[in-house]
Amino acid sequence: MIARTDEERAILREGGRRLATYLKELASMVAPGVTSADLEAHALKLVKDGGDIPAFLNFAERKSPPYPSALCLSVNDVIVHCPAATNGVTIQDGDIVCLDFGIWHNGLCTDHAVTVLAGTKRDAEDVRMLNAAQEALAAGIAQARVGNTTGDIGYAVEKIARRERLGYPKNLSGHGVGKEVHEEPHVPNYGAPGSGEPLVEGLVIAIEPMFTLGSGDLKVDKDGFSYKTKDGSRTAHVEHTVLITKDGAEILTVV
Repeated sequence: MIARTDEERAILREGGRRLATYLKELASMVAPGVTSADLEAHALKLVKDGGDIPAFLNFAERKSPPYPSALCLSVNDVIVHCPAATNGVTIQDGDIVCLDFGIWHNGLCTDHAVTVLAGTKRDAEDVRMLNAAQEALAAGIAQARVGNTTGDIGYAVEKIARRERLGYPKNLSGHGVGKEVHEEPHVPNYGAPGSGEPLVEGLVIAIEPMFTLGSGDLKVDKDGFSYKTKDGSRTAHVEHTVLITKDGAEILTVV
């Protein structure tokens, strides 16, 4: 969406702040023995108590079936869109866990994802990949300014993936957000400088680097929602919703 009014921008800022608060609390719960059902139930409670609405629950795009969960909880070789309500996951020590969450606040949507390592076991390659994903998110956000393009964002993300020899899926991307869960433009994690769609003042987009320790080739799992790596390699996914202003990108999904 293009946020044209002070009211819209105020709603997005408050919605993003609330979403970041909810997701921070959910991420703090990630530990060995915690189940996806536990996290889904708490996500629903947080949103209900806050007077907001989960954006993903029952969301349907094109001819896809309604999404059965408020929270996406994707573990290890699953990179995105794994329904916490139905996936039956019990988190193990050393798992790499992505939490992806969205809410409606006063009629506008924000979207946010974090990846965390569960327990005390730390794999050096997981840490390297997660650090690279966070660096790529910051680099992509730095390119989200008036006069640049979606290709400038993608190039910044891809540059870090290539430097770190990480896979970066090409069939998933960031996106516009605000009045819908997914809007134009697509914001890919690869690209050439100056390519793609222009970035204009007021545009609201979700920037979301997704990296893998393998090739980056994905398949849809048997549940029909989850994307997982074909080679079984582990994954990381981080995401912020940003508002493009005349002074650069304003990150909305922060506490």
